[in-house]
Parts: sequence; structure tokens; C-alpha cells
Amino acid sequence: MNTSWDDLRLFLTVAEQGSFSAAARLLKLGQATLSRRIADMEVSLGEPLFVRASHGVRLTPLGQRLLPSAQHMAEWAAEASTQQGKGMQGKVRIAAPPAVAYDLVAPLVADIRQAHPGLQIELLSGVRLLNLSRGEADLSLRSMAPQDPDLLCLDHVTAPVRAYASARYVQGLPAHYTAQELDWIAWAAPYDDVQVNQELRALIPNFRPAFTSDDYNVQFAACRAGVGVMLLPDVRHRNTQYGALQALPLDFGPRAIAHLYMVCHKRAAELSPVAAVQRFIAAEFAAMRVAAQVRQA
Repeated sequence: MNTSWDDLRLFLTVAEQGSFSAAARLLKLGQATLSRRIADMEVSLGEPLFVRASHGVRLTPLGQRLLPSAQHMAEWAAEASTQQGKGMQGKVRIAAPPAVAYDLVAPLVADIRQAHPGLQIELLSGVRLLNLSRGEADLSLRSMAPQDPDLLCLDHVTAPVRAYASARYVQGLPAHYTAQELDWIAWAAPYDDVQVNQELRALIPNFRPAFTSDDYNVQFAACRAGVGVMLLPDVRHRNTQYGALQALPLDFGPRAIAHLYMVCHKRAAELSPVAAVQRFIAAEFAAMRVAAQVRQA
């Protein structure tokens, strides 16, 4: 179901006021009209949003899930009403895996802010996939294509996965070596089942990493210092920070491809601040594709 902002505004007012009567007074609606509108919304959703009581209402589990999205839409509506004549304003929250946040998005924010100094960028870096339907982020860069019909895939880029190490580490390697002989850097608990670790376990029998951390920055620092080797996508863009590392001549086969999808909920796709940030990321994706074509030529 596509819930309109007008419906969400009614829901949010009831949730914040704690009763239909108080919300109706604030909205300047009849209480019967407000109750009917909320009831129609609940029928469309297939579940109740509120538990009615004599002294007010409380949110059901569905209402609790919907509340962050309604609050975020209210923020955007308030920002939109004050933007005219003031340039681009507002906060855009971008969710990205740690490596992508560190290497691609964080440096790109300088360009975004130069073009739109009124924008506030919040970069949410983590292994857990944030829920765009619940308003946990506005844009998401993720390794899997969206399955929810309410989510839009705005762009997609691929890159081969390679093993990277510092020059110091490479100098100590024998002339011929295999993946099993390398000192691998991997994720520690609670993220020891992430895709990179699974790929290494599939590649190397009885896989035992030489170094683990639950923080990508720590892993990358260890790799640069010569502790060992990391599996990373072979991406080339203006701000890439792989310059201190070397790609090892190991072939992981045709399936060793990293995917990066830019995803947005359709209710946020047309919001001007989100669209502005999306264009910067899309331009970087396009440049990455061109660089890959040049290398293959």
C-alpha cells in the first residue's frame, strides 16, 4: 500500500498527542472524521495502528514500526516549506558498508557540500542493513539488489574482487605462492559470518585468519602496515584510498565480483536533497564504469 503524506500526518498527530480528541483539536478536524480516516488507513494496512482506551491511545507494533517514517516525512515537509529562496536545505542520511563509506562516500561529501552548503550529510557506516521502509536512512549503498517493491534501485556498479597487501608485505612473499599461504585479514565476531569471511572459508580449507577486527578502519590500517592481505573490490575512482596497497596476481575466478547498488525508498526518491546527493553518487558510479572499461580495453 502507498500511504499518502496526508494520512501519515494524521497518524503522526494522534501518536504524538496521545488521543483522538487532542489530535482533532490540533488538526481542526471533527473527532469522528479523524477516527474514520485512521480506520480507513488501518483497513488499507490490514492491521490496527492504535489500541483505543478510555483515556487515550497507544501504538500497536505496526504503529511503532510506522512512526519513524512518519516523523521523517514530517521533517522533510517542514524543511521543504522553508527552502524557497534559501537554496538546498535539509539532512540526507546515507547508509553504506564500512569499506564503501570510508573509501567512496566520505571523500565525496566534500563535493556535495561545496555544491550544496545547506545540506547536512549523515553517513551511517555499518555491517547491518538498515531498513529504508522504516525511515532508518534516505539512501542505501548495499551489496544486494532490493527485493521490496517499495524500494528503487537507482544505480548499480560491479567490480572484480582482488587480494590487496602493502608493498612491505609483498616484498616478503616468495616468488610463487597460493592463497592458502597468505596471512589473511578478516572480520571478527559479531561479524565473522559476513560475505568476505564466507568467501575466504570457501576458498581456503580450514581457513584461519592471521588478524581479525570488528572495525574496517582497523583492518585497513593493519593491511597498510604489512600485517597481511585483504579481499577488496578493485574499484577506481577519484578519491580511492587503495593507493598504498598492491593487488596480488591471484585469480579468484569469474564469480569473484562485488556488486554495489544505490537504493532509495520511492517516497524519498523525488525529494530534492535526496535527489541531489543521488546525482553525485551516480556520477561517481559512472566514472567507475568508465575506468573499468579503460582497463579492459
